[in-house]
Amino acid sequence: MALFGKKKEEVKQEKPCCCGGKVDGICCIKVLGSGCKACHQLYDNTLKAVEGLGIEVEYITDLQKIMEYGAMSMPALVINEKVVSVGRILKPAEISGMIKDMLDKPESNGE
Repeated sequence: MALFGKKKEEVKQEKPCCCGGKVDGICCIKVLGSGCKACHQLYDNTLKAVEGLGIEVEYITDLQKIMEYGAMSMPALVINEKVVSVGRILKPAEISGMIKDMLDKPESNGE
Protein backbone atom coordinates (compact mmCIF):
# COMPACT_ATOMS: atom_id res chain seq x y z
CA MET A 1 0.00 0.00 0.00
CA ALA A 2 1.12 3.52 -0.67
CA LEU A 3 0.58 4.61 2.92
CA PHE A 4 3.25 2.37 4.35
CA GLY A 5 6.93 3.02 3.85
CA LYS A 6 6.47 6.60 2.77
CA LYS A 7 7.03 9.31 5.27
CA LYS A 8 5.36 12.60 4.78
CA GLU A 9 8.03 15.15 3.95
CA GLU A 10 8.14 18.00 6.39
CA VAL A 11 8.65 21.43 4.96
CA LYS A 12 10.54 23.57 7.42
CA GLN A 13 9.58 27.20 7.14
CA GLU A 14 11.63 29.98 8.60
CA LYS A 15 9.93 31.84 11.38
CA PRO A 16 9.26 35.43 10.46
CA CYS A 17 11.26 37.99 12.34
CA CYS A 18 9.34 39.50 15.22
CA CYS A 19 10.69 43.01 14.76
CA GLY A 20 10.50 43.35 10.98
CA GLY A 21 14.18 44.09 10.41
CA LYS A 22 17.74 43.56 11.48
CA VAL A 23 20.01 45.81 13.49
CA ASP A 24 23.62 45.06 12.54
CA GLY A 25 22.70 41.46 11.62
CA ILE A 26 20.64 40.70 14.74
CA CYS A 27 16.92 40.62 14.06
CA CYS A 28 15.61 39.71 17.49
CA ILE A 29 16.53 38.46 20.91
CA LYS A 30 14.09 36.59 23.13
CA VAL A 31 14.24 35.26 26.66
CA LEU A 32 12.04 32.22 27.23
CA GLY A 33 10.99 31.60 30.79
CA SER A 34 8.29 30.74 33.27
CA GLY A 35 8.52 34.01 35.17
CA CYS A 36 10.82 32.74 37.92
CA LYS A 37 13.71 34.66 39.47
CA ALA A 38 16.31 33.03 37.20
CA CYS A 39 14.31 33.90 34.08
CA HIS A 40 13.97 37.52 35.17
CA GLN A 41 17.70 37.66 35.88
CA LEU A 42 18.53 36.42 32.36
CA TYR A 43 16.13 39.00 30.92
CA ASP A 44 17.76 41.81 32.94
CA ASN A 45 21.25 40.64 31.93
CA THR A 46 20.17 40.51 28.28
CA LEU A 47 18.85 44.07 28.49
CA LYS A 48 22.22 45.17 29.90
CA ALA A 49 24.07 43.33 27.11
CA VAL A 50 22.14 45.05 24.30
CA GLU A 51 22.03 48.47 25.94
CA GLY A 52 22.75 51.12 23.33
CA LEU A 53 22.52 48.70 20.37
CA GLY A 54 18.92 49.48 19.48
CA ILE A 55 17.87 45.82 19.72
CA GLU A 56 14.61 44.95 21.44
CA VAL A 57 14.48 42.02 23.83
CA GLU A 58 11.23 40.10 24.12
CA TYR A 59 10.36 38.13 27.26
CA ILE A 60 8.15 35.13 26.45
CA THR A 61 6.31 33.24 29.18
CA ASP A 62 3.67 31.54 26.99
CA LEU A 63 4.39 27.81 27.32
CA GLN A 64 3.04 27.04 23.84
CA LYS A 65 5.46 29.51 22.23
CA ILE A 66 8.34 28.23 24.38
CA MET A 67 7.65 24.66 23.24
CA GLU A 68 7.78 25.78 19.60
CA TYR A 69 11.47 26.57 20.15
CA GLY A 70 12.10 23.14 21.65
CA ALA A 71 13.62 24.59 24.81
CA MET A 72 13.23 21.95 27.50
CA SER A 73 14.86 23.90 30.32
CA MET A 74 14.36 27.46 31.51
CA PRO A 75 15.56 30.12 31.17
CA ALA A 76 16.47 30.01 27.49
CA LEU A 77 17.99 32.65 25.23
CA VAL A 78 17.04 32.94 21.56
CA ILE A 79 19.01 35.07 19.09
CA ASN A 80 17.80 35.37 15.49
CA GLU A 81 15.21 32.64 16.13
CA LYS A 82 17.92 30.18 17.24
CA VAL A 83 18.11 28.83 20.80
CA VAL A 84 21.66 29.61 21.94
CA SER A 85 21.43 28.83 25.66
CA VAL A 86 19.15 26.83 27.96
CA GLY A 87 19.07 26.35 31.70
CA ARG A 88 21.70 28.99 32.51
CA ILE A 89 21.72 32.55 33.77
CA LEU A 90 24.22 34.14 31.43
CA LYS A 91 26.17 37.23 32.43
CA PRO A 92 25.85 40.34 30.24
CA ALA A 93 29.42 39.82 28.97
CA GLU A 94 28.57 36.25 27.87
CA ILE A 95 25.47 37.46 26.03
CA SER A 96 27.46 40.24 24.36
CA GLY A 97 29.99 37.62 23.25
CA MET A 98 27.26 35.47 21.71
CA ILE A 99 25.87 38.48 19.87
CA LYS A 100 29.37 39.37 18.63
CA ASP A 101 29.92 35.78 17.46
CA MET A 102 26.66 35.87 15.51
CA LEU A 103 27.65 39.17 13.91
CA ASP A 104 31.07 37.79 12.93
CA LYS A 105 29.69 34.63 11.32
CA PRO A 106 28.33 34.98 7.78
CA GLU A 107 24.75 33.87 7.41
CA SER A 108 24.38 30.32 6.18
CA ASN A 109 21.76 29.11 3.77
CA GLY A 110 20.87 26.19 5.99
CA GLU A 111 23.12 23.78 4.06
